[in-house]
Amino acid sequence: MVIAPDNFKDSLSAIKVASNIELGIREVSPEVRIEKIPLSDGGDGLVESLVWSTNGKMIEKKVTGPLGTTVDAFYGILGDENTAVIEMAAASGLQLVSKEKRDASITTTYGTGELIIDALDNGCNKLILGVGGSATNDGGAGMAMALGAIFYDKKGKAIEIKGGKDLADLDSIDTAGVDDRMKKVEVLAACDVNNPLTGSNGATYIYGPQKGADKKTLDILEENLKNYVKVIKKSLEKEVDFPGAGAGGGFGAGIYAFLDGKLMSGIDLVLDAVEFEKKIDDADLIITGEGKLDDQSIFGKVPVGVSKRAKKYNIPVIALAGETNISGDQINKEGIDAYFSIINSPMTLDEALRQTPLLIEETISQIIRLYNICNT
Repeated sequence: MVIAPDNFKDSLSAIKVASNIELGIREVSPEVRIEKIPLSDGGDGLVESLVWSTNGKMIEKKVTGPLGTTVDAFYGILGDENTAVIEMAAASGLQLVSKEKRDASITTTYGTGELIIDALDNGCNKLILGVGGSATNDGGAGMAMALGAIFYDKKGKAIEIKGGKDLADLDSIDTAGVDDRMKKVEVLAACDVNNPLTGSNGATYIYGPQKGADKKTLDILEENLKNYVKVIKKSLEKEVDFPGAGAGGGFGAGIYAFLDGKLMSGIDLVLDAVEFEKKIDDADLIITGEGKLDDQSIFGKVPVGVSKRAKKYNIPVIALAGETNISGDQINKEGIDAYFSIINSPMTLDEALRQTPLLIEETISQIIRLYNICNT
């Protein structure tokens, strides 16, 4: 039996969800062989899940935070000792900036670049980057600066890109000084949004407001990113305004422009990294789940990603969720054979969050009882 859930947002990590599911199973079937594979779709918990699933290690590092001050960040090195997994939010995330200080025009991805450098120093030659949750709108320019790129204005003077506002003065980019080790590094980015870099559905107008940008600031940042697109095309001969480029305040564009990285579906990237199919090929049942099963679940979320891989081997899949807001036909057509909410009585959200471990255990124990009846 395989347990392969995502985190239950604001409640439990994927690792803890998997542990509570195991407790519920063993209450009924203590002898069953269990493989736990906590997962992520590339968002919160990416590092923790991949490190745990591959017997890797966590690395703590002080880096430059979104506002230029020092913050405590982290990344992981997987069990192969060659692959680093980095969540940009760990160094450049919105959670690192208090609400009253949020300002998308002055926040930087420089610290994420510092994490990349540290991973290179630790001998890594492959990077998995989690894109999202950022406080930034600099198109990854800060990250590129940390790696050695130099940005110039129209007078040929080197300028510092400390945030999206500084892209207004940008006229050319020199990447000759980018760390030579990057030429030998494979870069994969977990990206599950299709927002382009600019436009009404781009990085600025869609995500800028939650990062503290008012209407006037949004218009300025949009024009600055348009200039960024032009300069990258002129200096690096790359087109960076494509679907997905707007992820992480334009970090998706930066990954392609400066790292020659490939943007991928987050769940597929994660499943490949943990060698998911090798671990499930003899499983009788897979139990997955996430905090909320809804219309977004069919677009690259963990339960559906798991079910699609499972169907190759005709393995049944059961999903748990704190909330289910999707039609049965819709989710069943995606390969999930049955799904269940863990909520067993009327309760407030706070009550549900506090009781999540127990609710998971109780729900899964009843599911396993039924499963055992059906298989006797």
